[in-house]
Amino acid sequence: MTHPPQLGTDLLDRPFTVEGTEAFNAFALSLFQLHAARNPVYRGFLNGLRIDPKAVRTVDAIPFLPIGTFRDHRVLLEGLDPSSFFTSSGTTGSVTSRHHVPYPSLYERSFMCSFTNAYGDPSEWRILGLLPAYLEREGSSLVYMAQKLIQATDDPLSGTYLYKYAELAEVLSRSEAEGRKTLLLGVTFALLDLAEQFPQPLPNTVIMETGGMKGRRPELVREELHRILKEAFHVPAIHSEYGMTELLSQAWSSGDGIYRCPPWMKVLVREPNDPFARLPVGRTGGLDIIDLANIASCPFIATQDLGRRNADGSFEVLGRFDHSDLRGCNLMVEH
Repeated sequence: MTHPPQLGTDLLDRPFTVEGTEAFNAFALSLFQLHAARNPVYRGFLNGLRIDPKAVRTVDAIPFLPIGTFRDHRVLLEGLDPSSFFTSSGTTGSVTSRHHVPYPSLYERSFMCSFTNAYGDPSEWRILGLLPAYLEREGSSLVYMAQKLIQATDDPLSGTYLYKYAELAEVLSRSEAEGRKTLLLGVTFALLDLAEQFPQPLPNTVIMETGGMKGRRPELVREELHRILKEAFHVPAIHSEYGMTELLSQAWSSGDGIYRCPPWMKVLVREPNDPFARLPVGRTGGLDIIDLANIASCPFIATQDLGRRNADGSFEVLGRFDHSDLRGCNLMVEH
């Protein structure tokens, strides 16, 4: 049996050269045709919907693959090596999704470029990761990203701290004394633990939460969580990262839960009861994500998150659909 050729360098580079809506849409449509032809799971999805790929001529007409498909299927273009993958876990630690990533370098380029666009070169920072639960299992894409960003700082005190709250608090205090620009990237329940046990003023530190109580604490609305952390650490805003196992790109928030995508990522909002109906700016619905870096698996993902899009292309996450699994990289439900 002969396999199709591996994806070419030009195609793998293209997400990061996209400029403007027209170029974004053109590449998205070309990736749709690629996946309709060469992705068995996505092709089966289209067949089930009785959609002729040739009839899809606009981005709004592209069907988005339900994110739950990654639990039970190998979502991947034909002919690619599926040996590399990331996994997600539920609150009980059971694996719920597997994202095959034949080109880890593509993921690295995505988060390095988007982080740099949002925060500057990682070498300008001391990056501290407070990621228990993620560090305690294998296959976390969040841990992979954090470790690569930490390596890029070339700072001996950058690193991950697994329940080492006292040691982390000491490093944070030292960073403040040195005037060192510092990023603390933490899972929600661990940041709350740190805030209770070692509150201290951190004016030179960006506190960034990735969401996720992992069953360790009661869920909080975002405003309450951010209020607690701002008061404990005397910071004006709490930053956030929006990402998930099934994506190769992240959106970043510098406060108030307003996320901004890199140029190769876009969020659309669907009617909760009609996955093919688009909602306008300001209306709450299900979040559909186009991730042009997701070339090998599927660039069109229908998430279980509820949110709304703003006129400038930024978006907010307001909760999750009822009866959907709690996921580590998602924000708390707002009522």
